[in-house]
Amino acid sequence: MEAPDLVVPVRETAVNEQLRYALRTWTANLPHRKVWIVGHRPAWLRGVEHIQTTQPGTKYQNTTIAVRAACEHPDVADRFLLMNDDFFVMQRQSEMPALHRGPVRDVEQYYAPRASGKYLTGMRETRDLLVSLGHDDPLSYELHVPLPVVKAGMLEALNVGRHLMVLHKRTLYGVLANLGGQRIDDVKVLHRGPRFPHGPFLSTMPDAFSNGMVGRHIREAFFQPSPYEASWRR
Repeated sequence: MEAPDLVVPVRETAVNEQLRYALRTWTANLPHRKVWIVGHRPAWLRGVEHIQTTQPGTKYQNTTIAVRAACEHPDVADRFLLMNDDFFVMQRQSEMPALHRGPVRDVEQYYAPRASGKYLTGMRETRDLLVSLGHDDPLSYELHVPLPVVKAGMLEALNVGRHLMVLHKRTLYGVLANLGGQRIDDVKVLHRGPRFPHGPFLSTMPDAFSNGMVGRHIREAFFQPSPYEASWRR
């Protein structure tokens, strides 16, 4: 099977060093055909495809716009991996597995005492939508790892959930597409300390990447520039 494309929604920002190092990890460990940057294209990038989008709303709305634009673009491969610019693939993957976070009810229970507002509301509304469609105990795919996507299935999910203000599109797609997969804990690192996952995947908050031990670990492991960099900054 041909290697998938990588689709990366990118917000408007000055430099984006996380993306620079994410690309280094993908070059080393994630076989792919093309990289599609959707949204903002940092000036230091080279050798990537670019889909310009407007970013008029919240980060949730902007990423939904980006994913729809990629799915509707005729040159994006029918099968792609949906990335974020802070996803790091630390170990070689011959093929990206489908991964989930367990039932939405468990994820909601985790977030309820810690968070409020739009994200948790979107989680509940996405869950309720899936229940109304006959998925009584849906799985959550809201992980900070690459998600295997088929364009037609994602477009269907985006259309089904287009009325939601904060659509958990990974979850809606994964459940409607019967993606299945293996359960893992999320790999997002929020802190500067020494405890972080040492498995195949990592993701970081900006401060953890810039000032934390996890960021130093990533930068030391992937100090060589990738073919996607027009200039090298360590």
